Amino acid sequence: MEGTDPGSLLDLQSDITLEPVTYERKSALRNLLELFLYDLSEFEDEETDVNECGLYEYEYLDHYWTQPGRYAYFIRVRDKLAGFALISQSRSDDGYFHTIMEEFFVMRRYRGQRVGQTAAHRLFSLFPGCWRIPEMRLDIPAQRFWRKIIPRYTGGQYVETEDPDWQGPIQEFWTVPWAEKAPAVPYSLDERSPR
Repeated sequence: MEGTDPGSLLDLQSDITLEPVTYERKSALRNLLELFLYDLSEFEDEETDVNECGLYEYEYLDHYWTQPGRYAYFIRVRDKLAGFALISQSRSDDGYFHTIMEEFFVMRRYRGQRVGQTAAHRLFSLFPGCWRIPEMRLDIPAQRFWRKIIPRYTGGQYVETEDPDWQGPIQEFWTVPWAEKAPAVPYSLDERSPR
């Protein structure tokens, strides 16, 4: 980028990291979720308001420590909190475990620097198999983001679908080439733990 101090450019390999969110750090994740939900409120199909305490509250937060197949990660840039990813896994009718990007958030100051792309690509590699990434119909920035970075990871090998239970597009793809897919994912939800 023209006019940018070369010393300030991110080293995508070492400056951007993923950190599993422990239960002890739940309050930090809750705070980041408030920022995320504030950003997301612009695109809600139905009216979204804060409660009487001025909070949006994310009703599924505790599930990431009480239900198997759910994973929470902080995204860090140079050791500073820069966002988070919430992931779930479930077995579908075809017998495969699908990994779903439930929520993904990068703080505004870190956008446009490939922080989101780097974090997402690392998550794709961390959870091999079939992925589903749903976006809300009105959230055009999220749709642009995923339509840009998924083809970079998959070489363009993905499909975009609709689901009657979801209001918006869903990208589906495999993190391994079709020829390398096994009949079943080699781990169960109970055996999987973040590295």
